Amino acid sequence: MPRDFAESAGRRSALVIGREDSFGAAREQLTRGGSVLLHGPAGIGKSTVLRTLAAEYARTAHTVLRCSATESESHLPFLALADLLGLVLDEVSPGLPAAQRTALESALTGRGESTLQRDGLALRLAVLSALRALAAAGPVLVVADDLQWLDPASAELLGFAARRLGDTPVRLLCAVRTEGPETEGAEYDRHLRASPPDTRAVRLGPLTRAQVSALLGERGYTGLHRSTVRDIHRTSGGNPLFALELGRALAESPAAPRPGEPLPVPTSLRALVLSRLEMLSDEARRTLLVASAGARPTPALLHAAGRENAEAETAQAAALGLLAPDPEGPTVRFAHPLISAALYAEAPTSERRAAHAALSTAASDPIERARHLALATTGTDPRVADRLAGAAALARDRGAPSVAASLGLLAARHTPADSTPGPEERRLAAAEDAITAGEQDLARDLAHEVLARATAPGERVRAWMVVIEAAGQAIGEVDAVFPQALADAGDDPRLLALVHYQLAWRGLVVQGDFAQGREEAAHAARLAARAGDRRSELLALAFQAQAETLMGHPDAPATIRRALEEPQDARVACHHNGAGSSRFRWLVMSDRLAEARTTVTALLREVRRRGMAESEVHYLRFLAETELHSGHCGRALELSRESLTLARDAGIGEGAGAMQAALAEAAGGDPHRALELAREAVRRAEEDGDVVYLSRALAVLGHASLVSGDAGAAVRALRRVRELEAAAGITDPARGRWQGDLAEALVRTGEPAEALDVIEVARAHALRLGRGSVLAVLDRAEALVRAARGEHRAAVARLTSARERLAALGFGLEEARAAFALAELHAERPGRAPESASYDEAARLFRRCRALPWLRRVDTAVAARAAGPPVPPAPPEVADTLAGLAPMERQVAALVMEGATNREIAARLFVSVKTVEATLTRVYRKLGIRSRVDLVRLAAGGRTG
Repeated sequence: MPRDFAESAGRRSALVIGREDSFGAAREQLTRGGSVLLHGPAGIGKSTVLRTLAAEYARTAHTVLRCSATESESHLPFLALADLLGLVLDEVSPGLPAAQRTALESALTGRGESTLQRDGLALRLAVLSALRALAAAGPVLVVADDLQWLDPASAELLGFAARRLGDTPVRLLCAVRTEGPETEGAEYDRHLRASPPDTRAVRLGPLTRAQVSALLGERGYTGLHRSTVRDIHRTSGGNPLFALELGRALAESPAAPRPGEPLPVPTSLRALVLSRLEMLSDEARRTLLVASAGARPTPALLHAAGRENAEAETAQAAALGLLAPDPEGPTVRFAHPLISAALYAEAPTSERRAAHAALSTAASDPIERARHLALATTGTDPRVADRLAGAAALARDRGAPSVAASLGLLAARHTPADSTPGPEERRLAAAEDAITAGEQDLARDLAHEVLARATAPGERVRAWMVVIEAAGQAIGEVDAVFPQALADAGDDPRLLALVHYQLAWRGLVVQGDFAQGREEAAHAARLAARAGDRRSELLALAFQAQAETLMGHPDAPATIRRALEEPQDARVACHHNGAGSSRFRWLVMSDRLAEARTTVTALLREVRRRGMAESEVHYLRFLAETELHSGHCGRALELSRESLTLARDAGIGEGAGAMQAALAEAAGGDPHRALELAREAVRRAEEDGDVVYLSRALAVLGHASLVSGDAGAAVRALRRVRELEAAAGITDPARGRWQGDLAEALVRTGEPAEALDVIEVARAHALRLGRGSVLAVLDRAEALVRAARGEHRAAVARLTSARERLAALGFGLEEARAAFALAELHAERPGRAPESASYDEAARLFRRCRALPWLRRVDTAVAARAAGPPVPPAPPEVADTLAGLAPMERQVAALVMEGATNREIAARLFVSVKTVEATLTRVYRKLGIRSRVDLVRLAAGGRTG
């Protein structure tokens, strides 16, 4: 096995970034014993995925044969065949018939004059016989990269053998270059025809922006602005090789490109297209330069920009493969974004400015005209700056804050120092637009530029606010900012209101003190009202309302009404920290799910219209939460995944996104994935020092652990939540709805007294606040306590009542859980279960919710009941042996002793097979044994040897 196969196996997670689906499809095919053909354009990552898969499957293969062709060697006959069989020739040739052996040895060694024309049949049969002979000793893996460069003779021989292998344990793992989805079918069809009949073609497409960002980070190109990553993604077309080359060029460039300027295109990428560009006439090249500078160039725009022969010149470019037809209209579309970038990068500065100057009058959109005017102008110019500032305002109104930030920054750079407004004020406006667009890194850099120059208190405080906003949940990392901001604010109530509003967030997030956060917010609201700053007053009132809601404070409804009074600020009204968000939270906690859904749907629609990226991430999550409460698990899963994808793309709210996605996975997806996401959410909250989100993330981890069947882990996580919320002054049990899960987990771990204490404390607060759904869930948990004490009739009454109330409130999943608990309770007393309390009824309700993990639990319970009475407990000496194990380890060990397979154990305990395997490894280590056989011997009282 070649060394690079073994070495690359350990780096699979890094190497296949963004290729999880493709990798999974190929892995599944190889696991079944089939063959795989990877295809896609140059640089898309075929060789990387091929090497990684080969490293993984080489461990199970007896023989690995490998070849990697190159264009320069494709004329040499039998070269690829020599790569594949050269090292095993001595092993297989003695068993071949004489004619086949002679032909094969002649082809591989170059001795003699073997050709396909002369020795065709003998060579074909020799290759087939050689592969069969190798397979007789064990599975064979044939790895062939760059099939398009295989010499024709080798390709013909390999194809002949592949089509005739049948059930012989030979798998082919191949990769071939194809240009694109429009033409690739014909390109790889002939390679498929030369592959085994069961070959699966797996196309590798472009990476998403988030995947490009992850790839750049993994290769060490960190600290790039989100807008820069967006440009890299656009310019590379999602091609990982191109993206890495662009990242490298940026890392080597002494200065980052200014907004509107192209990325530095390295020579390695320019060479891919410059040879074709050199075949253009000078006039055609100038026409393409104008097209590359335009946002959406059309023949009409090119004519308006002075390119009189645009049609003929673009036709010439299309014939060279530089342009591609646009199915959506007459737009002049480059065959790849890199062509446009390389063309622009190669053009002299004077020609670029001329192109922008022409477009500044030809473009129909005022935003585009202003951008081109800026890029055609050097130095400061108040007229240009005003045009750009006006265009930024228009972009902001259109819901394009990222464009507004770019235009605002251009406006600042063209604004003379003595103008009003000055360059720093325009730079601050750009920073605030960047915050809205979710480009915190750009906003932070702009704010620090302002702080390095500005002396005016108003500008400095605004800049400090941007620094704090850009920190997001990691507000503790900018603690040193607050004294400086207060000093700059002096005694100005308007500026002090801004600072105290952020101090409210600090009190909540860093110190976990809701009371302090509420007091700071109320103080900020009073200061803002005194200064006549309605926007800051509304934000402070919304914060105060949300803190009071989560605390269970009686003033919460009144504060929400104050925050909703006129006059309103449209952007605050729909902001995720505005009054609309606070009202949504209050509605959800008050069990008014239909109103909550209507409210958050309207807010989501508005922030999308305005391009408010961070708010969109939050509202998608809020809507997912509402759907989950309503029992629409499939819809909640879709929304949660969308929110998390956007959060990862923008680099904002990732912990909160992982937290909600974990809940959705536990309800309607994969419990193992739920645990992974919940642990990520906990880790992020701990890294950010965010006490508020830490308690919520731990609550989600506890829930995911309970659904996965690990009650002990659920208890450990949820006890921490109880401590954190008590310290923070959170009393409303509807905030995290974890109390029922903790009580249920405590019952399952044999601690009903503590479970009852949790229930009674939470019930007192729920009764005070009128939290009907929480009370019903607590009753469901109390029924489990009563059942554990043998109070069957009381438990049934509690569960029946809880189910009816949850159904009336519209909490579909919780209703189904109550029905499941009833079914399990009646299963313990056969013959007394009414039809409505059967497992069929629980399954029907879970199916209605699309709650797949819970459906699997019902199936497992039904199967266990059908299997008859449980296996008698292990002998005392075995129980003593297992006493030192953790609860999960004891369960797994006991099931192994019963003879269960890993897959059966995973199904019984609602965990993954991988988790079972890892747990068994720990069991073996702790017990000083080596295998499942030793465990079974322990159960039988035997020696492990």
